[in-house]
Amino acid sequence: MRLLLDPRHDIDAALLSYRRVFWALALFSGVINLLVLVPSLYMMQVYDRVLTSRNETTLLMLTLITLGLFMLSGLIEWLRGQVMIRMSAGLDELLGERIFDAAFQRSLKEHSTNPAQVLSDLATLRQFITGQGLIAMLDAPWLPIFLVVAFLFHPWFGVMTLVLALVLIGLAIWGELATRSSLAEANQMSVKSASYVNSTLHNAEVIQALGMLPALRQRWSFLQRGIITAQARASDRSARITSMTRFVRISGQSLALGLGALLVLEGQISAGMMIAMSLLLGRALAPVEIAIGSWKQFGSARQSYQRLSQLLEQQPRAREPMPLPAPSGAVRLENVHVGPPGEKLPTVRDINFALNKGEVLAIIGPSACGKSTLARALVGIWPTMAGAVRLDSAEISQWSHEALGPHLGYLPQDIELFDGSVAENIARFGELDAGKIIEAGRYAGIHEMVLRFPKGYDTLLGPGGLGLSGGQKQRIGLARAVYGTPALIVLDEPNSNLDEAGEVALVHALRSLKKAGSTVIMITHRPSVLGTVDKILLLNEGAQHMFGTRDQVLKALMPKPSTPTVVKDPADKERNAKDSASAGGQNDA
Repeated sequence: MRLLLDPRHDIDAALLSYRRVFWALALFSGVINLLVLVPSLYMMQVYDRVLTSRNETTLLMLTLITLGLFMLSGLIEWLRGQVMIRMSAGLDELLGERIFDAAFQRSLKEHSTNPAQVLSDLATLRQFITGQGLIAMLDAPWLPIFLVVAFLFHPWFGVMTLVLALVLIGLAIWGELATRSSLAEANQMSVKSASYVNSTLHNAEVIQALGMLPALRQRWSFLQRGIITAQARASDRSARITSMTRFVRISGQSLALGLGALLVLEGQISAGMMIAMSLLLGRALAPVEIAIGSWKQFGSARQSYQRLSQLLEQQPRAREPMPLPAPSGAVRLENVHVGPPGEKLPTVRDINFALNKGEVLAIIGPSACGKSTLARALVGIWPTMAGAVRLDSAEISQWSHEALGPHLGYLPQDIELFDGSVAENIARFGELDAGKIIEAGRYAGIHEMVLRFPKGYDTLLGPGGLGLSGGQKQRIGLARAVYGTPALIVLDEPNSNLDEAGEVALVHALRSLKKAGSTVIMITHRPSVLGTVDKILLLNEGAQHMFGTRDQVLKALMPKPSTPTVVKDPADKERNAKDSASAGGQNDA
């Protein structure tokens, strides 16, 4: 973590917005630390005044004053806790959505990431800032003040307190240096293991069917053994240092009492000061002990801070573009080159075509020729490496995704439904407009199917549409894509899981959408839906091979009839020659 916060960084800016709160917490901690001296002063007064004077009134007044100060200390601690709770909620409000969006953007580019780890890092950082770690940092500056008080009691007592504090600080630094590398290694491997589990168990059905669990479990066990080994190494070193720390602390308190007794015997201090010295030593070393106890949390918080800072720097806050009018659906691609994020070479190149509002385009071609890559560029998921995807003459990146989303429909190859009702999934988890939901259900031909569900459109779906067949998920995904009759709809293999009835429903939906004025771009391998399209784009090896009207492209793709070549039998040729000779002889005759 940075010692000096930089307001140009999101996390630092959020912390700086609470600078006045930190000053207030520092003031509260100061008062609490001053009131910690009360028990020492009380014991000193009891031993030196009450026991010698045997005055019960003095004891009563001292006790009442002490209790009042204890109540004040408890009230201030409660106020400090309330302020820290509210600061924790405020930090989550300031950073939560920003970090969530950054994790989402990184997931679009890197499918191997673990977004849950990002939110865990935020929780770790927030808990440290608003927990014992912050209290240890606020109490640490009071160590010199306690040392001054210790020297005021007696110089030898001050020297002992200083030596013990330095020993404890040295042990804390030693513990940090001894465990830093092992903890960092364990943390990195833990993140990798969590990401591996998330990506692997996502395909649980394939694992079960093909008997892959033992092999995958073995790979996970290898990662887990590495984590346990690194953690054990760090814990072993930390345990040794913790034992030494406990020995120094307990021994120091006993030695302070022994030193006080020696000074009492020599007549340099009173018996009350001896008891007060023992209590004061424990209080003087308390900030060091809290810091040592919070050191592991500090290390975790520092790693979380570094990962979050790196994430936010890699995914800067998007500038909100100027709002544009709702698109009509006209599409034009100008020399478009597209590839997966992070790749240098494009998967699709030199794509040029234009569609008017309400036209239906079919993109065809062999597998792995870049059709799905082009679909991602058409809806703005992957940015172009070169060229432009224009919607109503404006490049698609000029719209914010939130503003453009209602005017776009997208059905990917891998259908992902979310934990919620059928209606919520179709309505994209926005406002539930029953009319639009039913209209989308009718477009996709699922209205009757959904009504047969236990609760109709209110039927809850499990994560990923658990319990639905592939065809059902695809048709609900199609209803989500056409919800609200978007201006531009991109469908990637919309009939890959459909039966004959689903195919008929898809053709009906395409005709209805075209009639409603939506521009539809559809990737397909099946010729059954080509009768509804206006134009066809043929891709081959990532390049545009052919584009034109449906009839033009299909005619060009049809094999040309060839003139059959008649191969004569040599025996027939010889027979014909004899017949000709015989005919010539008869003519001569």
